[in-house]
Amino acid sequence: MLRVDFVSLFPELILPALGHSILLRAKEAGQVAFRCANPRDFAEDAHRTVDHPPFGGGAGMVLMAPLVAKAVRSLDPVDGAAVILTDPSGERFCQRHARELASRPQVVFLCGHYGGVDDRVRQRYATQVFSIGDFVLTGGELPALVMADAVVRLIPGVLGDPESLVNEAHTEGLLGYPQFTKPRGFEGASVPDVLLSGDHGAIARWRRRQALLATRRLRPDLFATAPLTRNDLKLLDEPILDVSPEAEDTD
Repeated sequence: MLRVDFVSLFPELILPALGHSILLRAKEAGQVAFRCANPRDFAEDAHRTVDHPPFGGGAGMVLMAPLVAKAVRSLDPVDGAAVILTDPSGERFCQRHARELASRPQVVFLCGHYGGVDDRVRQRYATQVFSIGDFVLTGGELPALVMADAVVRLIPGVLGDPESLVNEAHTEGLLGYPQFTKPRGFEGASVPDVLLSGDHGAIARWRRRQALLATRRLRPDLFATAPLTRNDLKLLDEPILDVSPEAEDTD
């Protein structure tokens, strides 16, 4: 069982978000356990103070290292645990990080807030520092939840169909292919004929080609490092066909 823990001033923001859909099913099946530790619970003054103005001056308030450290230690990190600080300065979180974290026995997310966390917490406790994008949020709770979701769904058995992991976006360094379901016709657009052909080989080739084209067009940075095969190059050379012919709305 994977333990996914959070150090946060706002557990009421985190815990309810974990009580739905796949995350809830994984918890109920005993595949994952969630806990939160609040640094404020370790404050000893009457106002339960957790932050202080930064040394050297400047705007904002900084979370004090001793209280964050006590919250981390209360979660009893085990050997091999990952302790993740969420911070805009961190490495961009991606699918390979999610796979690596899913193999750990425990993941602890340190959620910064206000002006950030005393850097001695990063130095002494964080094994990794991650960001989910080049923008600034009010706190680290939402990035931590995003990363936790990406990790938990990779635990073996969490998704009902293992093939879901094989065919989804980023698994092979590519974006996903377009998906369609009923009705066949919708507002004048139809489902590509190949998906209704019953030819599984042709369907697989079409889907692979769509993933290649989408990645090349939308994420050239990913496309540049994707492990392409000779067959992929042949698929890219094929003429582009209209994948959404006009059609009446049908079931």
